[in-house]
Amino acid sequence: MSRSIVIIPTYNEKENVEKIIRRVFSLYDDFSILIVDDGSPDGTGAIVKGLQGEFPERLFLMERGGKLGLGTAYLQGFAWSLERDFNYIFEMDADFSHNPEDLARLLAACTGGADSPSDSSGPSGARTDSPSGGADLAVGSRYCNGISVINWPIGRVLISYFASVFVRKVLNVRVFDCTSGFVCYSRRVLETLALDKIRMKGYGFQIEMKYSAIKLGFRLREVPIIFVDRKEGSSKMSGSILGEAFWGVLALRWRRIRPQSKKG
Repeated sequence: MSRSIVIIPTYNEKENVEKIIRRVFSLYDDFSILIVDDGSPDGTGAIVKGLQGEFPERLFLMERGGKLGLGTAYLQGFAWSLERDFNYIFEMDADFSHNPEDLARLLAACTGGADSPSDSSGPSGARTDSPSGGADLAVGSRYCNGISVINWPIGRVLISYFASVFVRKVLNVRVFDCTSGFVCYSRRVLETLALDKIRMKGYGFQIEMKYSAIKLGFRLREVPIIFVDRKEGSSKMSGSILGEAFWGVLALRWRRIRPQSKKG
C-alpha cells in the first residue's frame, strides 16, 4: 500500500472526477485516492466505481447518504485513512483549482525532499526561513507569495484574501492562507488532534484544523501555489458557509485546544 492518500470530497463533480483521478495516478505511483461522495445525484459515485477495477488497491470510494458538509467529509476520510496506516493524508478539491503536480511539493515540505520550500511557520505560528523540510503539515498557499489566484472575480478574491487577514489578526497566527483546502497532514497531526471536537463543518473547518494544529505545537509550512478557478461544475460557496466561518473564528479565539485523549 502507498504511504500517501489524497482525500477528495465530491458533490456533483461528474465533469471533473475521472479527470482528476487519472491525472493524479498519471503523476504519482505512491499515492492512493479516497473519494468521499455525498450522494451526488449526477452519478459522480458511479463514475468512481467504474474506475475502481482499473485502479485496484489505489482508488477507494466512501458513499454518504446526502450533502453533509465539507468538514464531516474530511473527518470521516481522516478516520478511514488512519485505520489503514497511511503516513501522509492530503486534502484536495476535485475541480483542478489545486494542481495535482503540487502534491509532491506539499509532501516534500513534510518529508524534507528536494522540492521542500523555504517558507514555514513554527509551533507559535511565527514564520521562519529554514530551508529544511520536516513540517508536520503543509498548506498550499494562495497568499504567502503575493496573491496567486486565476479567474476568480475580484470580489471573491478580496473576500478570500481579507478573510485570511481577519483570521491572522483574531487568532494571532502568521498563516497567510488559513482557508486553503489544499493540505498535507502527517499522520502524527491527525492522531493528536481531537477530531471529534472540531466544530465547524464548512470552510471554517479549514481554519479550525490549522489553528488547532498550531496551538498543539505542530510546525506548519506554507507552500506557494497558483490557484485556478474551476472550469467545469459549480462552486459550493454560500453565505451561510461564510457566516459560520466568521462567527466560528471569533469563538475559536477563546477556546482551549486540547489533544486527543489517550485510550487504554
